[in-house]
Amino acid sequence: MPSAAPHKTAEAFLEAYLRELGAVAGRSPHTIRNYRNDIGAFLRWCRERELEPLEVSRQVFREYLGELKAEGMAPASLTRRTSTVHGFYRYLQREGATERDLLHGTAMPKRPRRLPNVLDPATLGRLLEMPDPSTPQGLRDRAVMELLYGGGLRISELVSLDMGQVNLAEWTAVVRGKGAKERLVLFGEPAMLALERYLAAGRPVLAAGAKGGRAAPALFLNRFGGRLTARSVQALVRKYAAAAGIPANVHPHLLRHSFATHLLDGGADLRIVQELLGHASPATTQIYTHVSRQMQAELTRKAWERLAEEAAAPGRAHRRRAAVEG
Repeated sequence: MPSAAPHKTAEAFLEAYLRELGAVAGRSPHTIRNYRNDIGAFLRWCRERELEPLEVSRQVFREYLGELKAEGMAPASLTRRTSTVHGFYRYLQREGATERDLLHGTAMPKRPRRLPNVLDPATLGRLLEMPDPSTPQGLRDRAVMELLYGGGLRISELVSLDMGQVNLAEWTAVVRGKGAKERLVLFGEPAMLALERYLAAGRPVLAAGAKGGRAAPALFLNRFGGRLTARSVQALVRKYAAAAGIPANVHPHLLRHSFATHLLDGGADLRIVQELLGHASPATTQIYTHVSRQMQAELTRKAWERLAEEAAAPGRAHRRRAAVEG
């Protein structure tokens, strides 16, 4: 039998649950507000149908989710709502308000996997040309973007690089990826040349700005000789994208997406791309094959359109001449 007092309502338990999340679990006020809205909405739905929230079944909750889906709620929001409400019902069981987890076994709504955006080679070229090579920051920024793309690096891997982790002679870098796993990154000649120019004429000037004359061991430095941060890299990529007139939401990870897709477009084996990206599972890399096919289809469509226009051009010219002569 439940040990909770019979008169204590689900709404009263909700208030206690939210206090616990704030005080013990350290959830932010924003998160607490979302929890209150999500769980409160389900409790109101139950009351409107004269259902006792402390006695509902998994089937009732599935009907609730079905109504939300029919009303057009996005899959991501449905998943969050399911997780939030189920967390509350696990709390109710722990508190003795219910004899068991009433929503146990509720499946999470499937979230459609969105394909990553990528930059086509011409647009990418415009972006990489934006930094000013006459300034230390410009040399650094070109090297940053060339390495993000040429090595397929995550932004965290890039900003954590130290001088000793890059080998220009072999065009390689040792990075620490997710789970502190190390991997060897290969990069091409454009990244190597950009790094060479930055190390020769950019980094020494930035290092000279360090307080006490002692710069950080980081490969990429800010103007004070400290390690360049992920936020700074995000800002500089956005700045150059705007300067290049690229309308898409451009961020550092987009360069990694483009790296993977362009490799597959060029005929690279999926397993090789998986290793270069540092993915634990080929399933993670597999999504880029869909993007690659999508890009190939778009290129094929444009090629056929050009051929059709060229084929129609002589006919149009002939008709124009006939009209003039007539």
